[in-house]
Amino acid sequence: MAAGVKMSDSRPHAVVIGSGLGGLAAAIRLGAKGWRVTVLEKLDGPGGRAYVYRRDGFTFDAGPTIVTAPFLFDELWTLCGKRRADEVELRAMDPFYRVRFHDGTWFDYTGDPERMRAEVAKFSPQDVAGYEGFMRDAEKCYRLGFEGMAETAFDSFGDLLAAIPSFTRMKAWNSIHTLAASHFKHPKLRIVFSFHPLLIGGNPFSVTSAYALIASLERRHGVHWAMGGTGALVRGLVRLIEGQGTPIRYGAEVSRVLVTNGRASGVELASGERIDADIVVSNGDTAWTYRNLVEPQYRKHWTDSRLAASRYSMSLFVWYFGTRRQFPDVPHHMMVLGPRYKELLDDIFKRHHLAEDFSLYLHRPTATDPSMAPAGCDAFYVLSPVPHLDSGTDWAAHGDRYRDAIARALDESVMPGLRDSIVTSFYLTPQDFQDRLLSYKGAAFGMEPLLLQSAWFRPHNRSEDLEGLYVVGAGTHPGAGMPGVLASAKSLMSVLPDPSTLKAGSGLRAR
Repeated sequence: MAAGVKMSDSRPHAVVIGSGLGGLAAAIRLGAKGWRVTVLEKLDGPGGRAYVYRRDGFTFDAGPTIVTAPFLFDELWTLCGKRRADEVELRAMDPFYRVRFHDGTWFDYTGDPERMRAEVAKFSPQDVAGYEGFMRDAEKCYRLGFEGMAETAFDSFGDLLAAIPSFTRMKAWNSIHTLAASHFKHPKLRIVFSFHPLLIGGNPFSVTSAYALIASLERRHGVHWAMGGTGALVRGLVRLIEGQGTPIRYGAEVSRVLVTNGRASGVELASGERIDADIVVSNGDTAWTYRNLVEPQYRKHWTDSRLAASRYSMSLFVWYFGTRRQFPDVPHHMMVLGPRYKELLDDIFKRHHLAEDFSLYLHRPTATDPSMAPAGCDAFYVLSPVPHLDSGTDWAAHGDRYRDAIARALDESVMPGLRDSIVTSFYLTPQDFQDRLLSYKGAAFGMEPLLLQSAWFRPHNRSEDLEGLYVVGAGTHPGAGMPGVLASAKSLMSVLPDPSTLKAGSGLRAR
């Protein structure tokens, strides 16, 4: 029995593996539906990829920092009879991002159509009409792909058949770069309007054009920063969970899913402790969950060979650093592009080759939120998309050299004097994504969001292999990114049994 749970509590029990945003959202929704819930977390604190590091007076969000669907967080607070705005302030970003090209020109990406037309005109006046056409397609994808599919569990083949007309209307067989190229002639504008899938682990030259919906999502709902960092949202969700009476156990790594009479009946921890449950919900990496937590005899669908043959997202090299001075010319969110675009993406996604050059996402939260660093200082992380571990890179040997190359590139472009200003520094590599975050191949976002690895083709919210096992997070439908993982917890609710109907001895309860 999980610590902190009263023996007299007869509600059906759900164990949630992992306290990433998807797992926290699932725990809240399960608790609101009447389940008794236990959350198990391998790390020493909550968040998973949204873990928080504190070093030398600086606060570093480990991963996601871009809030684009505030209403999905608001729903969780509402389920608990509270208001998110009373606990966590979301501040609108302006611009959303700066996209800086290697030649020093840049595009400030906002939600204001008039300003966006002006930015397009800076590069190519004749492409202004193309912007209007692209946004019409993006709006269509939002209606059909996000509003129409994100909260559908795609549990059956019938769900896929019902969605085919929408996929057809979105021309989802095209890549998002193909869609951008159909509207824009200027190569830089094609990049600006196709880079979004990189934020969720996808190659713009391969990922379905349905992900144009992100452009519409951002224009409708804005891009926000959680004051205090993404960790403020994580802490707020933890308070909601604890308010429901749900224990979160840290340092509790799950080693396998227990099976009784052909269905998931609990979990075993690395310590050897067993915890019984009526259902198990994994917020761990989906491929890792099947390969490492579910024994092969229970997997006819997600076999080792099928998982190995799937295509996975890129990984990330993330360098966190604090400076003794501020860099006011650097905005909150900035894409610092290298000399190559498609060729670099081919190296990362197709050749699994670690190139000498890179493109970067530079995050300066202190542009908006001084609480993230000591007075007069700046906090940063810089993220470089890199191949997952199939590249064979020895990151223990290569990490310092790669960090130094990034520091040199930033010093010589957007942050002169950087290397003399650093007072604290550390980094994560693809090896850490595998060893610390238990991600198959060290991929940062699970399976790549290709058309035939999306929706019904992606691992289902209700396991295809093992009754009583469910999955949420980046590796299942609808996919990675804050909106995706939060929506996966909402989709989960549509395929769960009603806990009020579960009676002792019904065959649905752990024995």
